Amino acid sequence: MSSPASTPSRRRGSKRGRGSNPSTRKSQDARSPPSQKRRTDDSTSTGELQPMPTSPPADLQSPAGPDALFSSPPQFQHSAIPLDFDISSPLTYGTPSSRVEGTPRSGVRGTPVRQRPDLGSVRKARQVDLHSDGPAEDITTEQSLGQKLVIWGTDVNVASCKEKFQRFLQRFIDPVGKEDEDIGLDLNEPRYMQRLEEINMIGEPFLNVNCDHLRSFDENLYRQLICYPQEVIPTFDMAANEIFFDRYPDSILEHQIQVRPYNALKTRNMRSLNPEDIDQLITISGMVIRSSQLIPEMQEAFFKCQVCAFTTRVEIDRGRIAEPSVCKNCNTVHSMALIHNRSMFSDKQMVKLQESPEDMPAGQTPHTVALFAHNDLVDKVQPGDRVNVTGIYRAVPIRVNPRVSSVKSVYKTHIDVIHYRKTDSKRLHGVDEETEQKIFTEERVGMLKELSKKIDIYDRLSSALAPSIYEHEDIKKGILLQLFGGSRKDFTHTGRGNFRAEINILLCGDPGTSKSQLLQYVYNLVPRGQYTSGRGSSAVGLTAYVTKDPETRQLVLQTGALVLSDNGICCIDEFDKMNESTRSVLHEVMEQQTLSIAKAGIICQLNARTSILAAANPIESQWNPKKTTIENIQLPHTLLSRFDLIFLMLDPRDEAYDRRLARHLISLYYQTEEKMEEEYMDMAVLRDYIAYARSYVNPRLSEEAGQTLIEAVTKEMFEEALRALADDDFLTVTGKTVRLL
Repeated sequence: MSSPASTPSRRRGSKRGRGSNPSTRKSQDARSPPSQKRRTDDSTSTGELQPMPTSPPADLQSPAGPDALFSSPPQFQHSAIPLDFDISSPLTYGTPSSRVEGTPRSGVRGTPVRQRPDLGSVRKARQVDLHSDGPAEDITTEQSLGQKLVIWGTDVNVASCKEKFQRFLQRFIDPVGKEDEDIGLDLNEPRYMQRLEEINMIGEPFLNVNCDHLRSFDENLYRQLICYPQEVIPTFDMAANEIFFDRYPDSILEHQIQVRPYNALKTRNMRSLNPEDIDQLITISGMVIRSSQLIPEMQEAFFKCQVCAFTTRVEIDRGRIAEPSVCKNCNTVHSMALIHNRSMFSDKQMVKLQESPEDMPAGQTPHTVALFAHNDLVDKVQPGDRVNVTGIYRAVPIRVNPRVSSVKSVYKTHIDVIHYRKTDSKRLHGVDEETEQKIFTEERVGMLKELSKKIDIYDRLSSALAPSIYEHEDIKKGILLQLFGGSRKDFTHTGRGNFRAEINILLCGDPGTSKSQLLQYVYNLVPRGQYTSGRGSSAVGLTAYVTKDPETRQLVLQTGALVLSDNGICCIDEFDKMNESTRSVLHEVMEQQTLSIAKAGIICQLNARTSILAAANPIESQWNPKKTTIENIQLPHTLLSRFDLIFLMLDPRDEAYDRRLARHLISLYYQTEEKMEEEYMDMAVLRDYIAYARSYVNPRLSEEAGQTLIEAVTKEMFEEALRALADDDFLTVTGKTVRLL
């Protein structure tokens, strides 16, 4: 037992180490100011990198602004006493008493833990007690210890955060249930407890949490989620797993449940993203224009000493590997070698998100932002999809030279994706979405089936299509058939490939006959639609062009409008003003529905299963009745034969027609809100009807109908075609026409 006289000298001799004598530590704490104690504790040498705050330091220094929701945490004047263990992110999925070094490889009840590269650093953040000036001996129980812990650099109390989120999962009830995911849920029961039951049944360990629900339940917890997502989301993971495995102890999952928040209130336009949003949870919307191939990203590096064969693991912090400089076993300098096949990797994908055309200010070019998706989010979206992305806004420095460690003061930004959401209430549902079967309730399906039994169903659906456009009923019916599509036939086993099931339509006529309005209506309706003009389009803009990837410096293909509208409709206005070289690329797309590319050493064949809806004016801007159809349109015969329906939209130049048209146009300006709502409901029914038919209905031609078509083709259509061919006034009928029918 040491004497009191020897204690001060012993303390001075071991100032930079953590003493093992409790009396020594107590004496030091009693005689040192708080700032000196903090410096002494922060300078402990543990052989690891010192933890850094994961949120911007400005948040802790700036005064509270007018928006209290995103205000900085209060500054505490008490001293910070670090503890020997932590339960912060990344999640250990265990109790605070399990003092293991590094991230454990298994979690509660044997379910494996999966690291979350979307949250960035996998190192544990230091936890401190901000409510006590006394020594650490007064903390006796584990429960009281957890109540006083907060993550360093934040105001997040781990135990309180976990308790609040568990209470949210167990008690939150959404009586409205407006989302598609709410279909089939009991609105009088806790919403997320039913979601956990679905996870137990389906086996997909992902829990999507609406941030709007969390904000209405606990506004302070929501603020912590937005400001400190890297620390709060792993705590949410811990809370969700504890509830799940307590309720379903025999459940077996691929890995432990990961919470994925979405619909953050801090939804921003790409143009308004600024340094204040760095390391915070944001939600942006846009259209995917490019996705890279799968990139393996190292999550845990495995090092082996070349002298004594000592091995150690080092976790990666946002792409930076803290290579051990000294072997802990033999103390040899620079003897650790990286072993790649023993390291841990995760899947990574770079996605380019472009600003949606409807969100762009007038006279501006679209902005783009880089997204990085990891693991299960890889290949969840394809080019052409319109998505809402929730993730963490990141900033990384730009290197002066890839071979030099020095960096510039300019930073480049990206978003680590946490959640994708493909939603657009005004558009058709995509036929390839995994949640397609969850969209329709039993009542909605029953209503659609009752509607299909109506005798005048064809007229009802066509009247719901573009109701603001006067007349043109036959043209609307043709576009309606294009939206439904046909039955896809597969003849690959015979070597003939697939026959296209999409219809191509050409609208040709006088100016001012609503051709462009019809194209805009269809473009706003379909989920993967693209709108382009013939004068401003080029061949590479429609197909694909070769560009250099700024990340890998390799040549990659940037897809054009035809590929982006795969499984959709490509609307081309001013088709007659498109040059010949641009129109020539449409031949393969309109018939084989593929796009062959051979550029810069890249040889591939892309899918372009799209329908073409084109609008063109006559060669003299006005339809000349003295000329034939071919002379008025002035398009190549090979291209015209690929259009299945060609409509002439002519101005009748009749006084009675002009009076009816003027009355209809004027009525649009004094319509009541009830009538507008009624038209919107008709639009919703049309959207659901087409989506249900494309997903679940596969019609087949009966023998009687086939015989009728054969007789019609042989007796009437060929005779009319031969007569028209002799007069050079009509198009020939080929086998494409028979397949169309």
